[in-house]
Amino acid sequence: MPTLETDRLILSPFSFDDAPAVQRLAGDFAIADTTATISHPYPDGAAESWIASNASLWQVKQTLALAIRSKKDETLLGAISLFDILPEHRAELGYWIGQPFWGMGYASEAGHAILAFGFTELKLKRIHAEHLARNPASGRVMEKIGLKQEGVLRQQAIKWGKLEDVVYRGILREEWLGN
Repeated sequence: MPTLETDRLILSPFSFDDAPAVQRLAGDFAIADTTATISHPYPDGAAESWIASNASLWQVKQTLALAIRSKKDETLLGAISLFDILPEHRAELGYWIGQPFWGMGYASEAGHAILAFGFTELKLKRIHAEHLARNPASGRVMEKIGLKQEGVLRQQAIKWGKLEDVVYRGILREEWLGN
């Protein structure tokens, strides 16, 4: 699995040593509340299972999930991934940042790095992402890294038993090259 570096971050494969921090950070209600696939409470053993699946999913080029770490002290800050990869075509971007690290620009910094990897190394033509309409902060991250809003699917998701509107955003390789 690749390791990517930015000015402040290292994006690297997860290890089983990360499992307690993943469970603590991703298990925060504020994270689960605005993501489609993270549950609350975060079940024991789920972080280990997820980490164990990452290498095999990357081996078949289906998913690249990387830890977002501080370059200064290697603290785990969150996760970023390209998933549902169709080689040399498209992938979906997903990420979460632990609540103690919100508002510091880590998501957009990591986002720029993984877009570069997707477009240069994976030769993708398109990267897209989605966020709940009630999570405008995630939308701002996507805008900062160049994803344009492509539409809103009304009542597309169900979270906590409530129907949610979902905003779709995307960027094409040629748009990324123009930035």
